[in-house]
Amino acid sequence: MSASPEPRFARIAAMIGDPTRARMLAALLGGPHMTQGEVARAVGVTPQTASEHLKKLVDSEIVAVRIQGRHRYFRLADADVAHALEALAFVAERSETTGKWSRGAYRPLRLARSCYGHLAGRLGVALHQALIERGLLATGGGEYALTDAGAQWLRELGIDDASLALRGRRLAYPCLDWSERRDHLAGGLAVALLDYFIASGWLVRTAGSRALTPTAKGREKLGRLLPDGSLDFRAG
Repeated sequence: MSASPEPRFARIAAMIGDPTRARMLAALLGGPHMTQGEVARAVGVTPQTASEHLKKLVDSEIVAVRIQGRHRYFRLADADVAHALEALAFVAERSETTGKWSRGAYRPLRLARSCYGHLAGRLGVALHQALIERGLLATGGGEYALTDAGAQWLRELGIDDASLALRGRRLAYPCLDWSERRDHLAGGLAVALLDYFIASGWLVRTAGSRALTPTAKGREKLGRLLPDGSLDFRAG
C-alpha cells in the first residue's frame, strides 16, 4: 500500500518554522506593506538574506509582493495567513502565565497592536465589545452587519460605509485575540476604523513594533466610545 501524501500544511509549517522567516512574518503581521530593506532591518539580516527568504515566502503564497515603479512591497498574502499566524501564536502562548504580559516589550503589545490592518490587544477587545453593546453591529452566523445606528456613526466619523466593501474583504467578523483570549474585530470595517484612528491622531505606531500607543486625544475619544471601566489605558 502506498504511503499517504505529505499534508500540504507540513510544507507550510516548515516554511514558517525557520526563525528568520518567522520574524519576517511577525513584522508583516502588522499590516502595512514593507520594502525588502525595511523587512531586513526589522529582523536584523542583510538585504541579500532577506531577499532569499522573501522569495521562498512569495513562492509558497504566504507573502504577496506588489511592484510599484522600481520598488517591491511585501505583505502577508491575505487574511487567512494572518489568522493562521495569530492562531499559532495563541497555541504557543497558551501555557504562559498572564504575568508575562506585564513585562518588558509585551506590555504595549497587550494594550494595543495592529493585526493585519485591524486593532488587536486589550483596546481591540474593548472596541469589539463596545460596538456590539452600543448596537452599532448586529451579530449572527459568525458575521457582523452594520445597524442603521452603526452606519450613522461611521458617517459622523467621515467613513463612507458603502466603500467598505471595496476593500476586498468581509465586512466584519470576530477574531480571537491571542493575548486576551477574547474576540477583537476583523474585516473591512476594522481596517477602516484603525486607519481612521491613526489618521486622526488617536493612535500612533511604534517604530519597529506592532504596538500602537493611544494619544491624549485618543484616550479622550476612545474613552467616550468604550464601556465605562472597560479599559485602563496604561500599558500592561
